[in-house]
Amino acid sequence: MYIGRIVAVGRTPEGNNAAMYRVSSRSFPNRRIVRSGDQLAVIPREGCEADLAKNPYISYNCLRLAGDWAVATNGSQTDPIAEKIASGMPVRDAISLGLLALDFEHDSLDTPRIVAVAHQSEPVGFLGIVRRDALLVREISLKNGEAFYLSTYEKNCPCDKNHEGCFIAQTADEATQFVIDGGVFAEFTNPVTACAAVAANGGFELGFKTV
Repeated sequence: MYIGRIVAVGRTPEGNNAAMYRVSSRSFPNRRIVRSGDQLAVIPREGCEADLAKNPYISYNCLRLAGDWAVATNGSQTDPIAEKIASGMPVRDAISLGLLALDFEHDSLDTPRIVAVAHQSEPVGFLGIVRRDALLVREISLKNGEAFYLSTYEKNCPCDKNHEGCFIAQTADEATQFVIDGGVFAEFTNPVTACAAVAANGGFELGFKTV
């Protein structure tokens, strides 16, 4: 099943929170994730830079740290949401404001914007989406070994049915691999690149991988 881009929040069996993002694409598969300090960005693979002229939405910061929170998204909403959280705005409000201000992507598919945010230590996360027909933000109570996800298509409501009850990753690299082909994510086609932030040593460790 193709469900487009995916964000997720979860808690490892050892009790470490995670925020994850996966690029799945049929139109622009030539992309990778790179790191710059405490942020990760989706960019075209070398030699495919001309894709930016075809679609300006395909390159963006996809994961940033904001104090005690990790923010993962599928677009340019990453930066304003992370900055509002870092400034002290409540997370629900920062997500809502960022999504409302930017709205869904005005491309040929009206692609929704999606967000996953996880706390460094408290068992709490958030999932949010702005679609043509809705703006939804939900607080998630995280439990060990479980994850909740949200996608741009099909699974585009932050609800209990989008649940993975066997989230077995321990590290950021393992969480990255898990959102590519672990558990329920193995059912979703066209993975391109993915990343994760997992709580560790009083902060977050970051992982990323291109398929």
